[in-house]
Amino acid sequence: MPIDIDTFERETEFESERTHAERVLSFLLSNDEQAFKRREIADSTGIDPNTVSAVLSRLKERNLVRHKPPYWAAGDPQRIRSATDLSRSLESLDERLGSEDMDAWRDAGADARHPSEREVDES
Repeated sequence: MPIDIDTFERETEFESERTHAERVLSFLLSNDEQAFKRREIADSTGIDPNTVSAVLSRLKERNLVRHKPPYWAAGDPQRIRSATDLSRSLESLDERLGSEDMDAWRDAGADARHPSEREVDES
């Protein structure tokens, strides 16, 4: 995703903006012919091993990594690409429009009936 030139000129490093999940996935994808232990991933990415454990568990729940204890490997590259693209699109929308307040969404629709239910009752 492109950035504006003012941000480019002002920032000195951009890698720090990546999430832990992005860093772990990037590492695993760049070494997709190998599988690694948690400690090896932590050492290679500079992320605390306990944090790497939590990240790997979340990525596994989303089928973005494969796991055969004690080893971890990248999942399907197309699935990872799709998930990354979606995440970046949502971040871009949040930057432009502001982030959503999920509680406000829940409260707004809590008492309202779905349009399909209203149609049945009105018949």
